[in-house]
Amino acid sequence: MIKSKEPQIGGKIRKLRRARNISQAELAKNLDISASYLNLIEHNRRKITVSLLFKIANYFNIDIKELAQSDDTRLVGDLMELFGDDMFIDSDLTNQDIKDLAHSNPAIARAILILFDKFKQIKISEKNVNLDGKEANYHRASEAVSDFIQENANYFPALEAAAERVRQDVEMASDNFLQGLSSYLLNVYGVSWRLATLASGIKSKLINEGKLLLISDNLPPQTAIFALCHHIGQLSAMAVIEEIIEKSTLPELEAPILAKNILASYFAAALIMPYEQFYKACRKTRYDIERICLQFSASFEQVCQRMTSLQRPNMQGIPLHLVRTDIAGNISKRFSLSGIHIPRHLGACPRWNVYSAFLQPAKINIQLSEMPDGEVYFCIAKSYEKGEYRHNAPRRHFSIGLGCNIIHAKQMVYSDGIELAKNAKTVPIGVGCRICPRLNCQQRAHPLADHRFELNENEQLENLYSKL
Repeated sequence: MIKSKEPQIGGKIRKLRRARNISQAELAKNLDISASYLNLIEHNRRKITVSLLFKIANYFNIDIKELAQSDDTRLVGDLMELFGDDMFIDSDLTNQDIKDLAHSNPAIARAILILFDKFKQIKISEKNVNLDGKEANYHRASEAVSDFIQENANYFPALEAAAERVRQDVEMASDNFLQGLSSYLLNVYGVSWRLATLASGIKSKLINEGKLLLISDNLPPQTAIFALCHHIGQLSAMAVIEEIIEKSTLPELEAPILAKNILASYFAAALIMPYEQFYKACRKTRYDIERICLQFSASFEQVCQRMTSLQRPNMQGIPLHLVRTDIAGNISKRFSLSGIHIPRHLGACPRWNVYSAFLQPAKINIQLSEMPDGEVYFCIAKSYEKGEYRHNAPRRHFSIGLGCNIIHAKQMVYSDGIELAKNAKTVPIGVGCRICPRLNCQQRAHPLADHRFELNENEQLENLYSKL
């Protein structure tokens, strides 16, 4: 098996090129190389010189360090998690074996991930005795859409352009954003809207043959406006959304349906927080989320998610990661441009501040998180509640984490007063207990997949799994 330590960045170059709708011939011409040579580079079949690396970084206006990071980092992490499952406990696979697979045969590695995802969902459906299979398909669709968002770096230029066109019309209709939205919806589509009392759990509802949109009067103002913009996205940008999905590799059944809803949400965020204005606000405030929330009348989660989409050429934000988890540790949103690996199936490390944030509600928690490979990430996290505005309404508790590689930390206001030097105090975290090599961690919940117990009957351990 081939063993190489050369950075495998061909896939990253290919994604950057496709995201900007640039042909191989066009990019090769700008880089002063042949299209066939570029094709070999994109498939990791030729080494890339330092001078060419600089050319590519300058062309796409990104940091060369970001470009030089291997595009298979996330793939390796996902494979590590996969082979950490109990079913592979006797396989005697080493970390190097898994890295070799990701580096030499990335297509096969991704196929294995898809197969394992399907296997996990079959197991879930069997436990739930779900005879029609809808629940299993839905979870599989969620993973597929999550991968789709990651592959596109959570940036969809066609939707940004569509949102900008609508924003111009909205601003021409009224200086008041909400009034402008109402006028645009009525004048262009003949649809009016109003707040109304709807059944619990229903955000919005169309009646009168689609001519009246009812939005729940129990929603926070930011959520109500987002629901209105989401509907406008379904009306004005559906052709763009369908074209994006048609060009994707999303599986059939529920995945395209879920993707349509998520892309309509992307449009809504772009309409509320226009790209250039939002980017300038991030730079001016140094990513001060609460100030930006006030400026755009958006929620904390909406602003955090929008920050991850700042990938426009010549106007790029910090490469961020985002994770959302509930109080039981279930990860419902995950996205990473920072390089940190977020688990696909397992719960994340309990030492990560996205979990400890639940202990300090509504406060922004700051942590320098060190992964087993030595990379350090600057992470902020905040817990919050979601639910309807009514007495005895059920509340849902979430924590959202946002962060970047420590090299970008000074660009965020939250780093002020935090020691960021090499000897700074960090919190050792891992991806998941079954694949984390930190054997003496007192919060280990599961044994490392390739280790066995070695217990002394005369010892009483505080954490059984710390003795492996």
